[in-house]
Amino acid sequence: MSEKFEVGSVVTGKVTGIQAYGAFVALDENTQGLVHISEVTHGFVKDINEHLKVGDEVQVKVLSIDENAGKIGLSIRATVEAPEAPVAAQKAAAKKPRKRTAAAAIKQDTEAPQGFNTLKDKLQEWIEQSQR
Repeated sequence: MSEKFEVGSVVTGKVTGIQAYGAFVALDENTQGLVHISEVTHGFVKDINEHLKVGDEVQVKVLSIDENAGKIGLSIRATVEAPEAPVAAQKAAAKKPRKRTAAAAIKQDTEAPQGFNTLKDKLQEWIEQSQR
């Protein structure tokens, strides 16, 4: 199987079957691979039948070859340059507030305590108050 095809190569194949999870593509008379639904095109694919049909000739990139299982992972998406995001989407993304990461939260919490003190922080003070 890998004698003819190697990971990273781009070849022409023919769609031989379509399932909800992807499309089977014949690379030659004896070799077939799977294009997972996420590798059909850039963006979200709800129904693979809107993009491919049996008999279509497609350019595919070989993503993986599993000799033991006899499986070849293919991608149509990897053969096409990603479309540029519309200007409106870029502006919306720029305005959208970013989520605070855990690392940023830890850094902020260790730099300047805010809000309520934890029990651990107040425990020694309470012990001293109770002894007076």
